[in-house]
Amino acid sequence: MNELRNRDVFVQVLTQYQLSDAAKATLAQTRLVLLVGPSSSGRNTIIAELLKTGHYHYIVSDTTRQPRVNDGVPEQNGREYWFRSEEDMLKDLQNGEFLEAAIIHNQQVSGISIRELKVAADEDKIAINEIEVVGADSIYAAKPDAEFFFVLPPSFDEWMARMSARGELPADEVHRRLTSAVQELTVGLSRPYYHFIVNEAFAEAAQSIDSTVRENSMPNNQDDARAVATRLLNDTKAYLSSEDSR
Repeated sequence: MNELRNRDVFVQVLTQYQLSDAAKATLAQTRLVLLVGPSSSGRNTIIAELLKTGHYHYIVSDTTRQPRVNDGVPEQNGREYWFRSEEDMLKDLQNGEFLEAAIIHNQQVSGISIRELKVAADEDKIAINEIEVVGADSIYAAKPDAEFFFVLPPSFDEWMARMSARGELPADEVHRRLTSAVQELTVGLSRPYYHFIVNEAFAEAAQSIDSTVRENSMPNNQDDARAVATRLLNDTKAYLSSEDSR
């Protein structure tokens, strides 16, 4: 298990965190796209589709946790994360060199370094990643011209099918994911800066995002997409209520 040795120092630095002037300059010249959505909504698959176009740079986040082995495959530095020491991340945070960072489960600190955005800007590419709703709020405050897409499964039943497609999940894990989704959908519907994307087919969802970003257009049928988000929220609440009453 990871242990965050300098937790109190991180809390203090993050509470008072401010971007450096150099970081602000890099941020101003970087196009940034962020995908938000509940577990199994398809964010990573859509990002993979967009990377195939050659117009995007995938942001690899920094983290203080140790590399893991996922399904027998060891994580690699610079692929899943940049694995860094607490001391190095603290130094960069103190120097204002992160777009955002957070303490995760009181065990690690993870965040998006300005270094990754500079790579995208130097390559004249659009920086892209997935993020949670809390991080999205922080980034919007720092860069309101970033483009935020809230990815949705087309229905509750399809969502549950996708969630179990890689194997049966324990009931408590399904409950945790759905509980998180209630918060994510509630926050997403309350924010004016999200474009809602209904992910019926990965390629079509990726094309919709790419067109919106590179042609400076609005995705189609936002009223319909928001209605899907509202139905998902209501269906998820109803499912959780029925489970709790058993």
